[in-house]
Amino acid sequence: MKLKIIKSEGIAHSSYFLSDGEEAVVVDPRRDCQIYTRLAQKECAKIRYILETHRNEDYVIGSFELQNITDAEICHSNALPFKYGDHNLSDGETLSVGNLTIKALHTPGHTNESLCYVVHRPEQSSEALMVFTGDTLFAGSVGRTDLYGKEAHPTQAEKLYTSIHEKLLPLGNHVIIYPAHGAGSVCGHDISDQEFSTLGYENKTNPFLQLDTEAFVKRAMNEEMMVPPYFRKMEDYNLNGPPLLRGLPPPEPLNVSEFEQEMRQPDTVVVDTRMPYAFAGAFIPGALSIWLGGTSAHPGWILDYNQKIVFVHERKSDMNTVAAHFWRLGFDNLLGFLCPGIGEWHDTGKPISHVGTLSASELKERLEENLLSVVDVREPREWKEGYIEGAERIFFGHLAGKAGSLPGDKPVAVICSVGQRASIAASILKKEGFHEVYNVLGGMTAWTNLGYPTVK
Repeated sequence: MKLKIIKSEGIAHSSYFLSDGEEAVVVDPRRDCQIYTRLAQKECAKIRYILETHRNEDYVIGSFELQNITDAEICHSNALPFKYGDHNLSDGETLSVGNLTIKALHTPGHTNESLCYVVHRPEQSSEALMVFTGDTLFAGSVGRTDLYGKEAHPTQAEKLYTSIHEKLLPLGNHVIIYPAHGAGSVCGHDISDQEFSTLGYENKTNPFLQLDTEAFVKRAMNEEMMVPPYFRKMEDYNLNGPPLLRGLPPPEPLNVSEFEQEMRQPDTVVVDTRMPYAFAGAFIPGALSIWLGGTSAHPGWILDYNQKIVFVHERKSDMNTVAAHFWRLGFDNLLGFLCPGIGEWHDTGKPISHVGTLSASELKERLEENLLSVVDVREPREWKEGYIEGAERIFFGHLAGKAGSLPGDKPVAVICSVGQRASIAASILKKEGFHEVYNVLGGMTAWTNLGYPTVK
């Protein structure tokens, strides 16, 4: 038996390739799924089943794509009317892979159709070896329970408590858990950075598992988490089946003339994936700044699925990474990228724009002289830890719709934790017509490290 964890950074997603002998299963595959076929080839195994733990809401599931390559059978819960797949599993139903038996456990809470998959090796022991817990149980946390709305929240939290205590924990302290997400995921609060854990360790250390039902529900409801607008698209794709990537044209390298022609088309947006300090110095007017690491999740907050996208990168090879990130979020209209890069745009005398940059100390000086206004674009849970007195607090994902509420008589300084999300926000403000915009590099991290005051 061999197990491989496949990580998708940024969205903090983990999928799994499990083989035994000549057969294998893949759990919660990502959309760019060639990695699983390479693993199968390496292990001389045929992918027999693709197991989905639930209708994922934070990325496009790769099951349909992988089935098209391998002819593997897709399995998911019978509690949701999926429009694709081969097996709608009920609670307790089993599958055989090599010498392994895999049992589906219905564990509602995060979503009503959530399944966990328990792995047994029958000839050695009837006890479970491991369990793929999806978004039900994480290392150090549990799945969010707010996705069905405020009224259903307490009911979903109680369901999750029951699923964990009556379905998972009785499997035994020795059972290894492999969750669908790690630290940084939007599907749970304060998830640990451990790749895996055991039920015994979680039962002893996981703060949620130390609570009775009432306290568990109360804590789950008090966790303030945001729901990105792109979740709706993911839920649609993951219920009905997404388009196949194999039918999409790859993003093309474009020279300056071709790039300029494409960017001027209706519903086309320029996304610049360079680091914030590089973007600030000179960028194509109207471009949105999403640094390379941020392309894994942040496009879902600020882009529309009907838009066509052209890119500016630091390196030509960045297009491969960015394309995978955008595809995982369901953005398929990727036209091309400026090749050889922004330098060629400058050399041909094309127009450029820029945003200013400030250090934390410069920001403090200008605020004391009342020379500008400041906008904090972090998440509400971050504001609770402290923010600059007088700062407007608008999450960067909501800024485009609220930019009109900002005062227009002063320059605007945008701040986040270190300056990356602030670069997104600054580019949005420039696109909305604000003339003098600054990104505070170092952000609130630098502000607090210098001992400057905050309010809560």
